[in-house]
Amino acid sequence: MSSQAHPFTLALAQAHSLGEGLQWHAPSGRWWWTDIQGSCIHAWTPGAATTLQVRLPERVGCFVHARSGALILAMAKRIARLTLPDLQATGVVDTQPEELAPLEAQLPSTRANDGRCDRSGAFVFGTLDEAEPRRTIGGFYQYSRARGLRRLPLDGVAIANSICFSPDGRRLYYCDSPTRRIMVCDYDSASARVSEPRVFVRKDGEAAIPDGSTIDAQGCLWNAEWGNGAVARYASDGRLLARYSVPVRDVTCPALGGPGGDQIAVTTARVGLSSAELMAMPQSGSLFGMTVAAGLYLAETLFNDD
Repeated sequence: MSSQAHPFTLALAQAHSLGEGLQWHAPSGRWWWTDIQGSCIHAWTPGAATTLQVRLPERVGCFVHARSGALILAMAKRIARLTLPDLQATGVVDTQPEELAPLEAQLPSTRANDGRCDRSGAFVFGTLDEAEPRRTIGGFYQYSRARGLRRLPLDGVAIANSICFSPDGRRLYYCDSPTRRIMVCDYDSASARVSEPRVFVRKDGEAAIPDGSTIDAQGCLWNAEWGNGAVARYASDGRLLARYSVPVRDVTCPALGGPGGDQIAVTTARVGLSSAELMAMPQSGSLFGMTVAAGLYLAETLFNDD
């Protein structure tokens, strides 16, 4: 295992309350992410001085890009479709997305959280309970154009996170963050069926709480460690290969990409930090990045809306 002092450096100074859902979208050549508490989606072309800020009427836990160029949003209580006229635009845009399906209407304290497309182009995401103490009433879902919204047969969760897929799409990784365990199960997209989950990584006794994850072309999982100021990389058998420091405490979601496919970036958060902590970590809520070996980038699958 290797560990380095702050190999992640500031890529884009921001002050997001809860940056999440980071992804590299090759067709637009931009990093895209959501500030959940700010009810905004952001996009940034590396090296550019300005960003796109898409203001929405409801918080967005996560979202995916579609083959058509649209965005599919897991908003707090609904799945929605958003079409932007220009994916290269900058400045502030106010939008009203089209609702596709309601989400957990019977559970007023839950909202959508982490998610991404499986390798077949279906949108898989989870929910969390915002009430305190948090209850394991959230779930995991798959949304596809052909079959609509289906709940995956996994146990209830308090905070769904770490959703990603093996390169061949046959394994689903996920976690319930408070348990400090990343799980893995066999997954079939067409039937929305899973095998009995098994533990992939335990973070028991560590400061780290597993947040968002992504998979590289070697099948290794990169996990953002909330509360630990780091991104950890695990082999496909769960061995810890490396842990890379980020110069703020609460790290939320990593993504591979960049113009040359040799970058990893990560979103971070400010929510819950005290005034003293914000003074000590003023870059909290920003985007950080570092260079990785060529060939690790594995493109996110676009949502199948053909």
